[in-house]
Amino acid sequence: MTAPRRVVTGHTPDGVSVVLSDGPVPVSRQLPDDGVAFHEVWSTEGAPTRIAAVEPSEPTERTLAVPPPPRGTKIRINEFAPGFLDERGLQSPVHRTASVDYGIVLSGEITLVLDDSEVTLRAGDVVVQRGTDHAWANRGTETARVVFVLVDGEFSDELVATLPGGLEGLMHGGPRD
Repeated sequence: MTAPRRVVTGHTPDGVSVVLSDGPVPVSRQLPDDGVAFHEVWSTEGAPTRIAAVEPSEPTERTLAVPPPPRGTKIRINEFAPGFLDERGLQSPVHRTASVDYGIVLSGEITLVLDDSEVTLRAGDVVVQRGTDHAWANRGTETARVVFVLVDGEFSDELVATLPGGLEGLMHGGPRD
């Protein structure tokens, strides 16, 4: 699985727009037993996001955890290889995060598994994942490549009251942590 190219812009001390870096994303993580790769593209902390001429540190090296930092965002590209389904037909564990995640399928197809239904997404499809219990499964024949933009979120008290176990079991670490 090839790391995607990332171009980061910034400014000179005089305020001129420039390319600060151009190359593969600096952080990729593979879970070979699951057939999944994570390519961390960028991360922000707080809102509004502070924009400086140059980032003080590489934002993707801060943490691979989900959800993003408070009032922050993450963008990552996940690759789901075919043929890595468990006995339930899932490729990822069922999980819930306190975030709104925009998933944009770049290539292949991926199935979103919810409590009561499944939806198969193909290249060009977009899912808005709003803090629901869910899992992913590539039941196709080619690698599914999906961009995820994660935005920090907070559950309403009314919704929490309806969730089995409340907020117990929210994902607070990285995949399989």
